[in-house]
Amino acid sequence: MKKIVNYCKACYEELVYKTTWPTRKQLTHSAMVVLSASLVIALVVFCMDSLFRFVMSSIYPN
Repeated sequence: MKKIVNYCKACYEELVYKTTWPTRKQLTHSAMVVLSASLVIALVVFCMDSLFRFVMSSIYPN
């Protein structure tokens, strides 16, 4: 039980005193980068899907 308590104390001390947390500006910037990249990837996948659907419908007409 003592090992678990020591582990929890060490984790707490590391999170409070040794970890550097990003600022609000950094978080906002990172979130915008992730959002932009997600939108670009979604657009690329949509275009590839549309192209694939067009090619397949040309090969196998209904």
